[in-house]
Amino acid sequence: MNTSQHGFLLTQQSVDIAGKAQIELWLATPQGPAQLIIEGQQPVFFIAQQDIEQASKVLHSNQIQFRAKPLALTTFEQQPVTALYFNSISHSRSAAYQLKQSLVKQYENDFRLDQRFLMERFICGGIEFSGQHQARLGYDNYQQVKIRPSQYTPTLTTLSLDIECSERGELYSIGLDLNHHDYQKVIMIGPAVECEHDYVHWVDDEAQLLEQLEREIAATDPDIIVGWNVINFDFRLLVKRAQYHGKKLRLGRGDSFVHWRESNVDNNGYISIPGRVVVDGIDALKSATYHFASFSLDFVANALLNRGKISENVHNRMAEINHNFRHDKPALAAYNLEDCRLVNEIFNHIKLLDYLIFRSKLTGLLLDRVGGSVAAFTNLYLPKLHRAGYVAPNLPPDGGLASPGGYVMDSKPGLYENVLVLDFKSLYPSIIRTFKIDPMGLIEGLKHPEQAIEGFKKAKFSRQQHFLPQIITDLWQQRDQAKKDQDSARSQAIKIIMNSFYGVLGSGGCRFYDTRLASSITMRGHQIIQQTAQWIEEKYQVIYGDTDSVFVLVGDGVTNEQANQIGRELAQDINQRWVELLRQEHQLECQLELEFETLYQRFLMPTIRGSDMGSKKRYAGLLQKGDKTELIFKGLENVRTDWTELARDFQHELYRLVFDQQDPRELVLSTVEKVKQGELDDKLIYSKRLRRNLAHYVKNVPPQVKAARIADEKNAELGRPLQYQNKGVISYVITVNGPEPVDYTTSPIDYQHYIDKQLEPVADGILPFIDLTFNQITDIQMGLF
Repeated sequence: MNTSQHGFLLTQQSVDIAGKAQIELWLATPQGPAQLIIEGQQPVFFIAQQDIEQASKVLHSNQIQFRAKPLALTTFEQQPVTALYFNSISHSRSAAYQLKQSLVKQYENDFRLDQRFLMERFICGGIEFSGQHQARLGYDNYQQVKIRPSQYTPTLTTLSLDIECSERGELYSIGLDLNHHDYQKVIMIGPAVECEHDYVHWVDDEAQLLEQLEREIAATDPDIIVGWNVINFDFRLLVKRAQYHGKKLRLGRGDSFVHWRESNVDNNGYISIPGRVVVDGIDALKSATYHFASFSLDFVANALLNRGKISENVHNRMAEINHNFRHDKPALAAYNLEDCRLVNEIFNHIKLLDYLIFRSKLTGLLLDRVGGSVAAFTNLYLPKLHRAGYVAPNLPPDGGLASPGGYVMDSKPGLYENVLVLDFKSLYPSIIRTFKIDPMGLIEGLKHPEQAIEGFKKAKFSRQQHFLPQIITDLWQQRDQAKKDQDSARSQAIKIIMNSFYGVLGSGGCRFYDTRLASSITMRGHQIIQQTAQWIEEKYQVIYGDTDSVFVLVGDGVTNEQANQIGRELAQDINQRWVELLRQEHQLECQLELEFETLYQRFLMPTIRGSDMGSKKRYAGLLQKGDKTELIFKGLENVRTDWTELARDFQHELYRLVFDQQDPRELVLSTVEKVKQGELDDKLIYSKRLRRNLAHYVKNVPPQVKAARIADEKNAELGRPLQYQNKGVISYVITVNGPEPVDYTTSPIDYQHYIDKQLEPVADGILPFIDLTFNQITDIQMGLF
């Protein structure tokens, strides 16, 4: 008897074996790793029934075996479809190519067999399965498998991997740290030397290094391998060095090999290891919407853990690595292992793996999937669509037209007291829920317009037939529960997925793209913010509005408690008005919720530089938090990484003085003087990202490119590796001879540049509101001499 078990999906693939398609799934289970082999599944895609005669001729003439079956499904254009089934993946691919050549339109021909198999069964991470069991070395194998969804949450073993090498890519050592286990290892090339640590394993050469790595991976048997740029640096080099030695890396479960694929589009590499997931820390942080000025391991570790790498300067680090490999291998081993530990500690500190697991359970995305909001939407939506009688449309051939963005109100510049921020809770998901915005709902609404809900750009949405509003409602309720449980990883995962759905519907990379869908969300948002502002202005002045927020001036003469009470009452009043308006005019239940979010005791809405017009998406305010105050900056120099530390520090202190109604002139004069005297040289560094390869900058050559070119010219002279040819981040200063890289600065710093371009713009963003200017203050000082 086959008893059912539970596991969590790690890797999936579908391949042809002996001319028939086969699906292989690797799971983490409470009993250990499990391999599920699923046979008898046929690749399938759809064509219009009217095209079946032509399609049959094409496929028969090319000797492609297939089975055609008319279905009770239609396209969004209401055309009945026929399914074409194939025994093998290769036949399916050949058929798709030949039909395309013959101009026979196909639907859903871009889904992999394993992807469709799991999606149609609503599998999202957790799997309940049964089948014929065979015990294998290190794992369990199951044949004739049956599966269904499970809510199983796994406990996964995570191994952090980091390599050290020469600038030419010759391997020195490989560090390994098994998270939450007493296992640390550094595999090091060289004769054994006396070492106070017992974690170093010595090997004779690079070939033995790779062989020992295979043994260590097999022995520790991790579910997850993590690292920092671990795919496009560490594994890329490991695969390359294995090829150099004429071998393939055998790191997968079931004694399987690593598969490496290079992208022709973005120069990125992609790795698959059967039974193991490789998760890059940088990609995982970005998918969880973390933002850092730099994603270097040292910077992120300092930001999150308050400690970083042992060596900071990249040239010193490379020189130090080379020196230690030749003369102090135990020091190199300690450095190598510390990088592994840092990565594990970052993952643990912010529960990054928990986030990825919850994301997978919500959407079906694999743990290592980068981005994937379109895939997440498709996983959730497509099986429901099929059961409602439709096949999905194809991607828009032209990439789609842009839809209107969020509403941004003209601001009223000024220095204010007591400004309230009222914010609609998840406005776009709320609009989708309230106005029933949905891909299938649009098709059904256009079929039966008499009872439909009016959208924008002639859109009409069915009141009864839709899926997305309920999908979002379910996610919303789960997020509310996650907040109650103080489960930050789950709450963050739900928020990101829920808020991504608008962007998906407006993306030409999504098969459900329709400008009527995205416009019916954003343009409804415009309408909601404008109507809300109109209601508020019956009593108070609205000084700004941005996508889902309105900024309301209460003014002086009120206490904090009175201002807070006004905010709560305003939110309550507006919410009630929306309930009544939507019920009366649209016969809809309101899901909009305006929240009183923030009270700024002091608030600056600046002007556009060199203009009297109010700026957008740029402001600063002073919050009261208990006994302390906090300065908040939005879009200003203080939060922009392309401004110097000098500008950021100066702005923070200047705004605090002005908000506290203190005289700022002494700060301005002393800062200018310190700059001139060279006392703030360490704060004059620009750090800017190179968005393109250096060679691609021809006509317009910005300062960071000039500095990068100087740096790599000097690197070449010194025999060092070139750092900036393929994008990157350059740190430089402005000297009397122009921009020069920090590592190779030879000219005196141009202090007047920093006064004119860093201090003066910051100061004149706020000083005119208290009847001062930067030049007035500094000219008075100059007039004293």
